[in-house]
Amino acid sequence: MNILFVCTGNTCRSSMAEGILKFLLKENNIENINVSSAGISAFEGQQANQNAIKVLIDKGIDIKNHRARQLTEEIIKDSDLILTMTDSHKKIITNVLPEYSDKIYPLKEYALIVNNESTEDVNLDIEDPYGMDYNIYKQCAEDIEFQISRFINKIKDTIE
Repeated sequence: MNILFVCTGNTCRSSMAEGILKFLLKENNIENINVSSAGISAFEGQQANQNAIKVLIDKGIDIKNHRARQLTEEIIKDSDLILTMTDSHKKIITNVLPEYSDKIYPLKEYALIVNNESTEDVNLDIEDPYGMDYNIYKQCAEDIEFQISRFINKIKDTIE
């Protein structure tokens, strides 16, 4: 299974989500899942934001070697599940490539759906910490980790 996280620049939210999911998969002894990330407007090769790196280091997760990459149709095609950081990211992708819409969800929406919870009247966005201080990045990482933790066992069930 190939899981892709998508945000705008691939230096904050999606890079943190990639690192967090890889860490949690290892911690839960879940194998055969490839995790990656990309950005809708990424500068190829750009390093993860320093605050994102620091926040995850404090959690025991190392994303220092992360490099941003631009989202392409090839990356989308090769992914089984695409989790965006906002509903707008999903809409941008599905407007251009509607044939892939059945595998694209905002991260929060996916966590709600797999737990049989309503997505009505829910803000589905993980707020962008770009340009903010360490504490905002920490809050963002905790939000991402909480959402991922809500469905990690469901992923384990789908591959077994």
